[in-house]
This record gives sequence, structure tokens and C-alpha cells, in this order.
Amino acid sequence: MTGTPWLSPDEQRLWRAWLALGSGLSAALHRDLQADAGLSLPDFDVLVRLTDTEDGRVRVSELARVLGWERSRLSHHVTRMERRGLVARDDCVDDGRGAFVVLTDSGRAAIEEAAPHHVRTVRRLFVDELSADEVAMLGPVLERLLARVAADGPPA
Repeated sequence: MTGTPWLSPDEQRLWRAWLALGSGLSAALHRDLQADAGLSLPDFDVLVRLTDTEDGRVRVSELARVLGWERSRLSHHVTRMERRGLVARDDCVDDGRGAFVVLTDSGRAAIEEAAPHHVRTVRRLFVDELSADEVAMLGPVLERLLARVAADGPPA
């Protein structure tokens, strides 16, 4: 493969550290949520998106989009959350094909109980390790990278 711009040793070290941080941080947050609140990290992600809305409901297609999940993955996950009483589905009266995922009272109680401990864990593992200058610098860098990934779109 001639012409491939291989990563320099510093770039490779950064990339591998980034991958390890992503998987390690996700695993630690997942373990912590499971132990503390009986929620998985994906459960928490769904509940956060629902609590971010005024009425605690999001269309299935929009929820899949903001989570970056395939609709089938979301459907299976929502079914598991429904069985536990955390969410419900509600048909969309405007569109017979659409549906909403709706936060239940139990789901709201679960995230309200889990959130304080989760925030303490995020602070301990991530935020508190950074100086104010690093936070100010990393925020725009990560937003730029996220925008680049989003602009790349899903595979054809």
C-alpha cells in the first residue's frame, strides 16, 4: 500500500491511548452503574436522552439517531427496558408507522437515583484528572472531532 500516510509513533501512541480510554472508561462506567443502580450504561444513555426532553418522550427514529444506534438495536434494548418498567412505547397518532419511547415514573426514579453516583464516578475517572485549562482546550477539540465523525455519516 504505497502512499498510505501511516501514523507516526506519537500519533500511534495517542490513537491507542484514545481507544483504550474509550473502552476502559465505558467499561468502568457500566460496571459502576450496574453495581450502584442496576442500570447498564446503555440504559442510562436512553434515560438521559428521555429526561433531556420536556415531556420525557422521543420518537424511536430520533432516539436511535442521537444514540448512534441501529433501529433494531434500539428496539431490542427498549424491549428489555420496557420489561423492567423503565420506559414504555407509545404509538404516534400523526404517523401510523412511528412510535415514541416514553419515560415511565419508574424510569425517572431510576435515573434520579443513579445520577448523583454516576456524576461522582465521571468526576473521579475523568473530569477531576484535568486542569481547568485542559477542560477548556479539550472541549472544542472533542466537539470538532465529533462533528467530523458525524459529517462522515454512516457507511454506504
